[in-house]
Amino acid sequence: MEKKVSASNFKRILTNIKSVKIQGAENVAKAGIKAYLLQPDTTSVKKILATRPTEPLLQNAIKILQRTKFKKRTAKKFLTSLNKSHDKIAKKGASLIKNNMNIYTHCHSSTVMDILKYAKKKQKKKFVVYTTEVEPLLQGRITAKDLAKSRIKVIIAPDMAAEQSLSKCDLFLFGADAFTKTEVANKIGTTTLTKLAKLHNVPTYTCGVSLKFTKKIIIKSRSGKEVWDERQEEIEVLNQPFDRTKLKNLTGIISEFGILKRKEFVKKAKKKLKNLR
Repeated sequence: MEKKVSASNFKRILTNIKSVKIQGAENVAKAGIKAYLLQPDTTSVKKILATRPTEPLLQNAIKILQRTKFKKRTAKKFLTSLNKSHDKIAKKGASLIKNNMNIYTHCHSSTVMDILKYAKKKQKKKFVVYTTEVEPLLQGRITAKDLAKSRIKVIIAPDMAAEQSLSKCDLFLFGADAFTKTEVANKIGTTTLTKLAKLHNVPTYTCGVSLKFTKKIIIKSRSGKEVWDERQEEIEVLNQPFDRTKLKNLTGIISEFGILKRKEFVKKAKKKLKNLR
């Protein structure tokens, strides 16, 4: 009976990850760890990693767990480290926020949310957050509702109004699904937004834990039905969920190491990943 329950929970977690019911790199990694602890074998690993082959945080977490005999203890240590890194990022990122600022963000990043909430709750700063709806899954609305619960004023607009919103802002913060030595992967549209930010002289930072570092970013298209469930043969719907942005074009990277430039961040991220493995 216990095995059946375990198998059922395992399958449910994987379905929720694959269907994007579970969103965000860190939530996906946490769910993947939970699934692995239910069925810690090679077959399960392949199934877990196949749900989101584009998420290095998930991949790094599973690799670390595979190499230890004390899986539950290691998982707990990994998650504790992840939470501590989040706390450090929140404090460092919040230091960039000044009173009466307008801040732009893109999609729904738990890391960026932590920064904004810390600035509001702990540092008592007043600011306004701008975002767009973020088609096709409308994560911008999730961001707006999340921030509104913390009594942070949010102004949301259609995606094509991004420049009008961004041009009014003093700071652009966005999350990260993956880092390499030259690029960061994030929600589609990020590259365009960073170019607009540069055009309007808005300082731009990507925010994320260093364990999202990987050698190669993999981006796979998702079902076009997320955009438009159109079945005519003459119509093709493209749905690329992420894009790649050059790290050299950003003001900096906010991680548990602090606010760093590309080369220094990459050096520290490589060292941390090597030590964990």
